[in-house]
Amino acid sequence: MKLTPPVILAIMLGYFLVLIAVSYFTSRNKSTNLNFFLAGRQAPWPLVAFGMIGSTISGITFISVPGAVGGMGANEAFSYFQVVLGYLLGYVVIAFVLLPLYYRLHLTSIYGYLEQRFGFFSYKTGAAYFLLSRSIGSALRLFLVAVVVYNFVLKPMEVPFALSVFLILALIWTYTFKGGIKTIIVTDALQTAFLLGAVILTVIFISQSLDLGLGGMMDMVSNSKYSKTFYFEGGWSDPNNFFKQFFSGALITITMTGLDQDMMQKNLSCRNLGDAQKNMLSFSTVLIVVNLLFLTLGALLYIYASSFGVEVPAKTDQFYPMIALEHLSPIVGILFILGLTAAAYSSADSAMAALTTSFCVDFLNFEKKTGLVPEEDLRRTRIIVHLGVTVVMFVMILIFETMNDQAVITKLFQIAGYTYGPLLGLFVFGMTTRLKVRDHLVMVVCILAPIFTFGLDTYSTQILAGFKFGFLTIALNGLLTYLGLLAISYWDTEVAVKE
Repeated sequence: MKLTPPVILAIMLGYFLVLIAVSYFTSRNKSTNLNFFLAGRQAPWPLVAFGMIGSTISGITFISVPGAVGGMGANEAFSYFQVVLGYLLGYVVIAFVLLPLYYRLHLTSIYGYLEQRFGFFSYKTGAAYFLLSRSIGSALRLFLVAVVVYNFVLKPMEVPFALSVFLILALIWTYTFKGGIKTIIVTDALQTAFLLGAVILTVIFISQSLDLGLGGMMDMVSNSKYSKTFYFEGGWSDPNNFFKQFFSGALITITMTGLDQDMMQKNLSCRNLGDAQKNMLSFSTVLIVVNLLFLTLGALLYIYASSFGVEVPAKTDQFYPMIALEHLSPIVGILFILGLTAAAYSSADSAMAALTTSFCVDFLNFEKKTGLVPEEDLRRTRIIVHLGVTVVMFVMILIFETMNDQAVITKLFQIAGYTYGPLLGLFVFGMTTRLKVRDHLVMVVCILAPIFTFGLDTYSTQILAGFKFGFLTIALNGLLTYLGLLAISYWDTEVAVKE
């Protein structure tokens, strides 16, 4: 079978029909807001843990990590594994520090903690930062993957980019608007299976092309120049420095997972704290193996290209798609498209549900209206909000497409990461001190901290003798937020949150 664009499109549509079927069976019972937001707090932790792998490994990771293995700069060779080890430390902090806090306060939106600890403005500031950062980040992730799918599948069929994005988002909305997180937990598990299947089978097909068995493949990768993992000799100016990447990985996990409603919403859907902790620890352990698999795939791609005289593209993000779709068996191409689709949409669907949850709970006060406003009215409002989130994503993706500037898009991605710094500062300050803050000034602190962080990061090479913060901008951002909160704090004998 020739892997033509219509064939690939038919496979993708079949994949979405499966997701819609899953949505139908998971939402046959009455669709309540509790089911949409937290799956009725009855989600089985093994299913949540397996599905979170797909949510964590975005479409960008799916195509970027293998390509970066043979590139120069950050994350070359296996240096990205240093970040992954840092992830593990971050997940331990989430499991034993943040999750107990969230469960003790019976939170639906994790930013409710900020209201109990500091007050109204702190709460709204934290929730607003999540909405901003997750909207930009998710739209960028979906855009960058949509470009790959569009160039290889829809553009040859003369389908306009705007129409293709509209159809993608419409399909996501269709299978998530009713069941919400209850449906997404199941579809994420299915999508994780597709994602891992694609990577594993690609590794097998490349190994067979190179006439290698499992042992031979492992020996070739380990003896290649691509397998170097630990970088201690370069100093702090080296983007691959072990300590820089390890602690950056831990901070990225704590902020972008532990302080992110999208990722924590699935953990809060578990039956109890013990199940949520089992989910987090088992998921993080498997994630180490999965990332090693991605790095192994990256090394094999470069070895394959060297063996068969394949030219490596200037943009390494295009390397895996090019090999999978143009040089290997059509089966590999089909698996790549399914894996890429699964990686992209397992991240996008849960983000849309989390954004809907945050807006409904944090800004429309759904929890405070429960029992006072008919459930059906709240459900109708939730569906409208979910539709609004979808429209915002659509508009943002089209804006990114008109920019058509990789440097600008990369900078926007970095800026989206900046907005997690204030969340880190707010939560750390709240959990490590007994001080209160002047709540009305918190928003000012949280606006100034990212601005100063951006300035310091931009001119760090001149100010700090060549040092660049890189991923450590989150730590700097959080520290500046913490110091700002300290400056507007005061001592009160009453503890803001009772232990």
